[in-house]
Amino acid sequence: MNRDRCSGRVLLVALGVLLAAAVGCQHAPEQAQVPAAPSEKPVIEARATDLLKAASARLAAARTMTFTAVISYETPSRFGPPLVHTTTSEVTVQRPDKLRVLTPGDGPAQEFYYDGKTMTAFSPADDLVAVAAAPPTIDAALEAAYQTAAIYFPFTDVIVADPYKDIADGMDLAFYIGQSAIVGGTTTDMVAYGTNGVFVQAWLGAEDHLPRRLRAVYAEDPAQLRHQMELSNWKIDPPVATDAFTSQRAAAANRIPFAHPGATLPPGAGPPPPGAPPARP
Repeated sequence: MNRDRCSGRVLLVALGVLLAAAVGCQHAPEQAQVPAAPSEKPVIEARATDLLKAASARLAAARTMTFTAVISYETPSRFGPPLVHTTTSEVTVQRPDKLRVLTPGDGPAQEFYYDGKTMTAFSPADDLVAVAAAPPTIDAALEAAYQTAAIYFPFTDVIVADPYKDIADGMDLAFYIGQSAIVGGTTTDMVAYGTNGVFVQAWLGAEDHLPRRLRAVYAEDPAQLRHQMELSNWKIDPPVATDAFTSQRAAAANRIPFAHPGATLPPGAGPPPPGAPPARP
């Protein structure tokens, strides 16, 4: 989750999180406890990077793929403890130049279509649509969507042409944790890595190498809000309908500019990805 993009109102949202938990004691501690400084220097373990490379290779080799991304993210409440908001995205990818993202969530549903020539952001509840010319690859279209309209998808690193490159460019920590038989209904290898100011724990399928969960904390976030993305319903190289990347309803909606929504994010928008300026809803 390390790309320089974030999301706005009509133009698709959000980033992923974890549950917050607080445990109280019957007796108050004598004094506040300060978190201990890390006792070890950061390392990059080959076992961890090998697993990340295997996951990247599996994703990059797919001509088409579909999956579900359930994204939860914490935002501060007026009273201090964070609140959790959730979105679900049904994602369809056809390399090198087609993408569809259908996103209901804790707020109005949003839809995004990219057909290799144009990108379309559609808000069905408002009957509003923004359409713009697009570059000829998914990677370039994602970059253009962010730069022109602040559209960001937290699963961007899953669908780009070379997922490992995006992680490795800023990696300063990577280590193997162990295996889990709980997440995603399968056995996964757990790895952790730090890249571009974000600490990520990833659960990767031990057999199929597909990511099942990503959990992130931003190093420069003083609140240490947590973000989590569950990935499921994976289909690799399924047949995809030729009309999957357009929408007749969107084409008939009221047009608005395909433009940046402004500095103020709406309720439900998550914090920016690593490298983006800090912002909060």
